Amino acid sequence: MRRTPLFIALAAAVAITAGCATLDAKQREWIFQPSDRSWGGAQSTEDMQDVWIEFQSTTTGRAERLHSLWMPQPRAGAPVLLYLHGARWNVAGSSGRIRRMHELGFSVLAIDYRGFGKSSAGLPSEVTAAEDARAAWQWLAQQHPDAPRYIFGHSLGGAIAIELARSVDDERGTLVEGTFTSIADVVSTFRWGWLPVSPLITQRFESVRKVADIGSPLLVVHGSEDTLIQPALGRKLFEAAQEPKQFILVEGGSHHNTNAVGQGQYRQALASLFQIKAP
Repeated sequence: MRRTPLFIALAAAVAITAGCATLDAKQREWIFQPSDRSWGGAQSTEDMQDVWIEFQSTTTGRAERLHSLWMPQPRAGAPVLLYLHGARWNVAGSSGRIRRMHELGFSVLAIDYRGFGKSSAGLPSEVTAAEDARAAWQWLAQQHPDAPRYIFGHSLGGAIAIELARSVDDERGTLVEGTFTSIADVVSTFRWGWLPVSPLITQRFESVRKVADIGSPLLVVHGSEDTLIQPALGRKLFEAAQEPKQFILVEGGSHHNTNAVGQGQYRQALASLFQIKAP
């Protein structure tokens, strides 16, 4: 996500002039910023396989299709990770982070939600993104039924990961990085956040109310220099979760480079919390 200084004024104007449906659509655009583009610094995905996940959506009533990138481990029995990216860029934009999680020992499946990249068209929402994540999780269960499976989410993807983790009971662990307690809390940290906008927010992503329902170990990672999602929100999310859990503050990590800067801390946490020894 990125800051949108006109959010409050536009939201209020839309609510008054066009009604709640338009307000909801505008929020979905601002929060997800769906795109078929990759981040400018994205690495090549030539060493990753294209995977297509097809399912019948109960939300739209249509057959939907998700484009994914699959990066398997050469060794049998390796843990499998479902990677859920954040806002604005398509899945290829997360290629560096995908590759680093692969280096930690995971086979990685990274998906594009509907409205992103080559996936089915449509404006994503909190509900449809959760449905997309669940479809990908079911695909992993079918394709790799004997592998230990984990969920990872970055930024907005962390909120989607928490929703998925609380709704399934076969995950071995959940990892979130640079994520938040709720959209309302994120808005309140902006310089115009004192305005009473919370009642207007329809895409709430109330992770702080959901995280205690997760039944597997939880790793919460945040960069000390994250100016988009403040570290205090990551800490508050961690405090709301049940044990076993671990919080990592990566010194010098920003919203975008924490995964790289904190790779060594990730390795230690994987061993202590999930008993995974990275190659």
